Amino acid sequence: MRYWLMKSEPDVFSWDDLVEKGRAEWDGVRNHAAKLNMKAMEVGDQALFYHSNIGVECVGIMEIVRGAEQDSTDETGKWFAVEVAPVRKLAKPVTLKQIKADPAFANMALVRQSRLSVSAVSDEEFQRIVDLSEQ
Repeated sequence: MRYWLMKSEPDVFSWDDLVEKGRAEWDGVRNHAAKLNMKAMEVGDQALFYHSNIGVECVGIMEIVRGAEQDSTDETGKWFAVEVAPVRKLAKPVTLKQIKADPAFANMALVRQSRLSVSAVSDEEFQRIVDLSEQ
């Protein structure tokens, strides 16, 4: 299993929206690096749900329940989407400020490539975020 971080603006699509829907296509990604990350995802992988722009924090864990397929919102056929389902809400959000202050995240894509909307997360980074949410 691999781990990921996926960003969404909560006023567009939030953690609560995902929980209400039960599962959703993660669509609308229009960045080549993010597209490659989505193509690498496999069913069963887990991703941190990150609220961007408002809140700027990890708020939940979701599972990839369908691998990369054509993005239904893309008429060009160049972009991909995956389907996700909620696993659980984090005990408390882990903020970008906390992440940037922790040396364990020095190499994390969220810190190094802050505009990337879908990025890989190491096993250690994923577990550290879970641990921070429980403190």
